[in-house]
Amino acid sequence: MNTEIVFVVEEAPEGGYTARAVGQGIFAEADTLPELHAQVRDAVGCHFEPDAAPKLIRLHFVRDEVIAA
Repeated sequence: MNTEIVFVVEEAPEGGYTARAVGQGIFAEADTLPELHAQVRDAVGCHFEPDAAPKLIRLHFVRDEVIAA
């Protein structure tokens, strides 16, 4: 049993957020961060059996910035 699962979170081009689990086939998306938290919890709950579910969910936020040279 893993004690933690990590999601890479990015801002979606059309607005909102997307989250992909590292090493697992789990994906979630939402318009706001509180909604994303709920969606990620739900997705993890659906993916794992209760006794095999990770105890912690880590969200790693990735943000691209473009600046003029």
